[in-house]
Amino acid sequence: MGGFFWRLRQSLRRFMTGRYGTDRLNMVILITGFATSFGARFVPVWQVTLAMTLVSYVLLIWAMFRMLSRNTYKRYQENRKFLSFWQHLRDREHKYYRCPKCRQQVRVPKGKGKISISCPKCREKFIRKT
Repeated sequence: MGGFFWRLRQSLRRFMTGRYGTDRLNMVILITGFATSFGARFVPVWQVTLAMTLVSYVLLIWAMFRMLSRNTYKRYQENRKFLSFWQHLRDREHKYYRCPKCRQQVRVPKGKGKISISCPKCREKFIRKT
């Protein structure tokens, strides 16, 4: 019996070699898909239930696609953008702007009024309200 599970584990390891696996974005997609599926059970309108169920299936399929993808660079970039977006949502003390010249992201403190911002990369100066 132990040999069967060892072979199963080895074959699963060989199958997943070179594939992306899971990350924070995948976990958010999976949790959202399961929550949508669970929430659909409590909606009395069948059209809304159907729509929520379809959305949950799409989310779960998307998570499986990302997990089994061999394009690891693209999945890594997606996760990096998501983590950057998530960090901006959690950061309530700063505001983020893009430099109009080089598109570098610049973080400035909130609540300072109209300020002159100097880009750390290209030294371009621009004025924004925080």
